[in-house]
Amino acid sequence: MSRLVVVSNRVAVPTDGPAKAGGLAVALREALQENGGIWFGWSGKTSPKPQDEPTMTEVEPVTYATLDLSRRDHQEYYNGFANRTLWPLFHYRLDLADFNRQDYAGYLRVNTHFAERLRPLIREDDDLWVHDYHLIPFASELRRLGVENRIGFFLHTPFPTMEVLLALPSHDRLARSLCAYDVVGFQTVNDLRAFHEYIVHEAGGEILGDNMVRAFGRTLKAEVYPIGIEVETMQRTSAHAMQEPAVRRLVKHMAERSLVIGVDRLDYSKGIPERFRSFERFLEKFPTHQGKVSLMQIAPVSRGEVPEYKNIREELEALAGHINGVYGELDWMPIRYLNKGYPRDTLTGFYRTCRVGLVTPLRDGMNLVAKEYVASQNPHEPGVLVLSRFAGAARELDAALQVNPYDQDNVAEALNRAITMPLEERRERWESMMAKVHDSSLDKWRERFLAVLRSVPPGGFGHG
Repeated sequence: MSRLVVVSNRVAVPTDGPAKAGGLAVALREALQENGGIWFGWSGKTSPKPQDEPTMTEVEPVTYATLDLSRRDHQEYYNGFANRTLWPLFHYRLDLADFNRQDYAGYLRVNTHFAERLRPLIREDDDLWVHDYHLIPFASELRRLGVENRIGFFLHTPFPTMEVLLALPSHDRLARSLCAYDVVGFQTVNDLRAFHEYIVHEAGGEILGDNMVRAFGRTLKAEVYPIGIEVETMQRTSAHAMQEPAVRRLVKHMAERSLVIGVDRLDYSKGIPERFRSFERFLEKFPTHQGKVSLMQIAPVSRGEVPEYKNIREELEALAGHINGVYGELDWMPIRYLNKGYPRDTLTGFYRTCRVGLVTPLRDGMNLVAKEYVASQNPHEPGVLVLSRFAGAARELDAALQVNPYDQDNVAEALNRAITMPLEERRERWESMMAKVHDSSLDKWRERFLAVLRSVPPGGFGHG
């Protein structure tokens, strides 16, 4: 079988220490171990100038090849175009998108540099799998260097509608770059529909049968592959986690009270300020829950050097202080706002303990917290998932209480319904969602994508 070459912005090198929470790195590493191959990308480190040759770490049968970024490249490619232009744009936040030509030039420069450094490592029969918005131009750069291997791409974020994408000055180059891949994977039908809309109405391309797309002189396959979690591992871990000291303290502290949990990176796309206001509305509209229900929001800092992220942190601290000041009692706090991360083993115990999982992003590619919450529940007495309709997971988890995160009354009413929901209905909803979580597990997601990539004929699907 052909080797697999995985390309991602960050590389999870085993020698860097214990793996962080999250199963994607595990899934990619398992795929590499099955086939042998290379994991290539940024080391996570910066240096005064770009690194000319990748650092190679051999952990048989996988070679980890990493490059340091120069400080300039880190600022323009990563902090700049990737996280201050594409991230807000793909999450429908045009008001926060910074369209800077210097950052765009840095984005292209790093993709070119990475492609040139990977090129000598590629064998003729390797299959390449590129991940996420940081590396959209990567295949076009490899094609320029003469690489004709099968190359797949998976977008972990939403893909914006045509009207939103057109606001990006370089939208045509970005779309053309996507079409340099042989297989492009999206999280949801909505994302695929948005891509089709751009191809037909802006690029002058066409949608063929069998999920094929023809545009910019190339033919490719574009499909939906909803990403999942390690279901069985999550179930086992959550059951064992009930003995974790932090989980036992939480259970003891809550006593007869109910807990609502939110777990998110500190990011404006996650809708945490709106969530806090909705919880305040819940306490106001249903006062019998005051003193009995708390929201525990875990939100570790991410991209702390980006100004927008500093602003949201200050906003959340002010909101939590205000709500706790108005509604709090000597022995009860409405909002427990924790600005730090927890090991995944502990988190699964928190999920299992909490009566409600509150997952209300304003826009999200998938949101695996929703699936993790479901998989962590006690089958005999499961909690209730309250889920934003704008999360990719809402397409699968239709037995959740789906809400509009912009509508405080809608979220407040769903919280009241979740807290008071009879056990029989909770079980029925949970069983329905668990079936969907099993069907799109992380292993199945990986296997489905790679099976399609390996079905691409030599030389691709053709040109024209």
